[in-house]
Amino acid sequence: MSSPLVNTDSEPTPASRVRVLVADDDPGSCRFLCDGLDVMGARTEACLDGATALQRARAEPFDLLLLDCRMPGAGALQILTALREDERARSAESIAVATTAELEPGARQSLLDAGFSQILLKPCGLAELQKVLALVQPERQAAGMLDDQAALTASGDATTMRALRLLLREELALLHQELDALSRDPAGFGERLHRLRSSCGFCGAATLSIQTVLLQRQLLQRGATPIALARFRRALLATLQVLDN
Repeated sequence: MSSPLVNTDSEPTPASRVRVLVADDDPGSCRFLCDGLDVMGARTEACLDGATALQRARAEPFDLLLLDCRMPGAGALQILTALREDERARSAESIAVATTAELEPGARQSLLDAGFSQILLKPCGLAELQKVLALVQPERQAAGMLDDQAALTASGDATTMRALRLLLREELALLHQELDALSRDPAGFGERLHRLRSSCGFCGAATLSIQTVLLQRQLLQRGATPIALARFRRALLATLQVLDN
């Protein structure tokens, strides 16, 4: 029986499956995270200590890193800092999510400022894991592309919402044409993404909004790298497709 959380209409081939490094010194948490992501089509590799996780992330190109904040050898913050500073690390540009059983006041912002895309509180459920996986595979999360309720709350009524979504569709079509040129203009690109976040909010374009935030952070940290740009482009095109339907 297939999981209700998995889109079985277009199952990923082995070569296209997302590679995820799961680092957690608690065997139960590590097993749950790996099994849950595997069910959703990912390929996971488990590490039970920070030193091994850092070694593997330097040697292999993972798409997603799930790093526990407290582990023997190195915690999530130490691992990600070392990776971001190592240009030869194969996973230096990977999406990183910090996992923790408790979050101290102010720790969330510190982790986000350090380059983590999200903080996952444990214990978590499969729905939270799928949201984490959507950071890497936005195009496979069609159900979350447009949030009608959020759009109605932000825009005020259905007529305004539809008008704003038509404007968003035009904006995205133009942005797609200009994406390569904008990637060479960090200042202009940053301003364009700032405006896009506002449009996404009014239209309930939740997945694209998340990818826009991720790309904004990437611009500030390492520039518009091919990996980050390709991930954003997939979310943009997937949102366009939903708006056209």
